[in-house]
Amino acid sequence: MTRSETLRVQRYLREKFGNEEFIVQERRPSDGSAEVLLGDEFIGVVFRDEDEGEVSFDFHMSILAMDLPETS
Repeated sequence: MTRSETLRVQRYLREKFGNEEFIVQERRPSDGSAEVLLGDEFIGVVFRDEDEGEVSFDFHMSILAMDLPETS
């Protein structure tokens, strides 16, 4: 992903979730993806996909069972 794309995705996440703590940063070496952080916590990866000239960005977030709250 380019720097421009990471900034655009970051702005989208901040606006969509109403949270200015989203940070999208390029990975080095670049592999078409970027890391997503919420504050200083890594929460997932955004992948750039291009198919027939159309570009999309797929956000992948894994949630560990041990991080889930207990149900009542």
